[in-house]
Amino acid sequence: MAVVLAGLNGCWPSRWDGAYNLYQGRCHYDRGVNEQPLAVTARIPASLSAQVDDGLALAGEAQVGERLRLRDATLWGAAGTPEIANRLGWLTIAERMLGELDAVESFVQEVRREGFEDVVLLGMGGSSLAPEVLRRSFGHRSGHPRLHVLDSTDAAAIGAVQQAVDRSGIGQQRTLFIVSSKSGGTIEPLSLFARFYRSEIGQLDGDGARFVAITDPGSGLAQLAGKDRFRRTFLGDPDIGGRYSALSPFGIVPAALIGVDVRGLLEGAQGAWQTAIAAASGGEGSAPAASKHTAAVWLGAALSALARAGRDKLTFLISESLPGLGLWLEQLVAESTGKHATGILPVAEEPVGAPEVYGEDRVFAHLPDLGAPDPELDARVLALARAGHPVITIPTSGPADLGRVFMLAELAVAVAGWGLQINPFDQPNVQQAKDATKRVLADYEASHRLPEAQDADEQALRTLLLDSTPPEYVAIMAYAQPSAELDAAAAALRTAIRAATRATTTFGYGPRFLHSTGQFHKGGPRTGRFLQLLHDGPADVAIPGAPYTFTTLKNAQAIGDLNTLRELGRPAERVRLQGEDPVGAMRALTARIKEST
Repeated sequence: MAVVLAGLNGCWPSRWDGAYNLYQGRCHYDRGVNEQPLAVTARIPASLSAQVDDGLALAGEAQVGERLRLRDATLWGAAGTPEIANRLGWLTIAERMLGELDAVESFVQEVRREGFEDVVLLGMGGSSLAPEVLRRSFGHRSGHPRLHVLDSTDAAAIGAVQQAVDRSGIGQQRTLFIVSSKSGGTIEPLSLFARFYRSEIGQLDGDGARFVAITDPGSGLAQLAGKDRFRRTFLGDPDIGGRYSALSPFGIVPAALIGVDVRGLLEGAQGAWQTAIAAASGGEGSAPAASKHTAAVWLGAALSALARAGRDKLTFLISESLPGLGLWLEQLVAESTGKHATGILPVAEEPVGAPEVYGEDRVFAHLPDLGAPDPELDARVLALARAGHPVITIPTSGPADLGRVFMLAELAVAVAGWGLQINPFDQPNVQQAKDATKRVLADYEASHRLPEAQDADEQALRTLLLDSTPPEYVAIMAYAQPSAELDAAAAALRTAIRAATRATTTFGYGPRFLHSTGQFHKGGPRTGRFLQLLHDGPADVAIPGAPYTFTTLKNAQAIGDLNTLRELGRPAERVRLQGEDPVGAMRALTARIKEST
């Protein structure tokens, strides 16, 4: 079955009435994003077409598209179900943010006038991933500060950011710090705030004028910002969960500070509602049939139907012009769908392989940039489709199109939640890891010692990694300093495991993944195998006001997560990467795995 989805020729309505009905408004989506056809296409093998057609038929019967526009919370649960009706603010956030841009743009001009050269965002999960995508996709723009996203408790990572903004010895005096947390109580950004606010570098000690808060109304962070006289506090919408907050102040304020055309992003987001299916054909020689589904509804219904049919590993193949987008999509999909022993596992930044190296549990999402053709990737995608793998292509117009891509993905994932009969807005298992970390830290405060997990021996590693077969997956979780070099070493390890087993692999840095795929690891299908890699550099960083350091916090998070996985009956092993070179240690581990095959 081949499906063709229409491009963006319209925009979403410009206002809601009091009953939350959508009314068509004037189209503002005219900034060049829709100058090329952005038709979404899908190639579904005949063996899976019936399941997809059934899912689409059910979506039509349930009037999913119409109810989504009406913000009907009963799509996902009975009336009054917690974390549904009060989690739908993202549906209208793009329009509302357009009305708040004057204040944002005024703040940007203030920051530029005062000569700030760097912006450091202290966040985690939904508060950091969208800014990271925008930072990497748009790069540094002349006349605007550089953005650094710090979402790690690794001491070396913290030290690297501090060094980066202190290029001249007085660089931190020209650095603006954004403390970003919806709840206002997340341990990582608050610990990072304590480090930079009360740093030993005297010029910064207690200077709230160099700090900005992005948080929800009434949060502990909002109160802290008032007490410590932050330069500005931007308030989010409490009816939006973190992973759906890309187009709220959590994504828009950092983007505006580095010179991104945020008005264009927000206007582009409006167009996601009007992406529609142009025609569908059931096979060779059949006549095209019009469809009533929008692209978002089609994508969500199809992905959930494919997952129920065993194709539950959604593998992203994304243009190099959109770096980091896979990590944002990873959180959105994993945390939204991975619960109650079901879900869609997002697979980001996995090296592309030949069709035969993949199991029959995959579905591929191809996101090309029409302005930056990649014939080699296109050819690989075509080979996957011809080999019988389901392939969905969602064209983009590059970084300027990210607003539409964010909204289209959020809509589709919300619909996928309906298709899987789960609530896509809660994260019931994320708290488990947080609670486990608290217990480890409490024991540390009492004994001044952390428990040490035993490293896996050769046989345990072989069993964990090389006895895996589809539909199992291997999650590699690195508590180490993030770097391009470690990313490449992880990619080589993933390729080696896949070559030996055809199993899907994922890779994430701790503690970032705890707020992302960590939900799927604990709440999703019981098909995961977990390898924890831990590396501590020679230097540590204190957390002012805390009885432990960042290295202790990172190790507590790692221990808590490993214990939680094992308590849930998940196969999980640890390897400590020895020495001062984690990249070399990971390469040595990969060599050991290859020797075992």
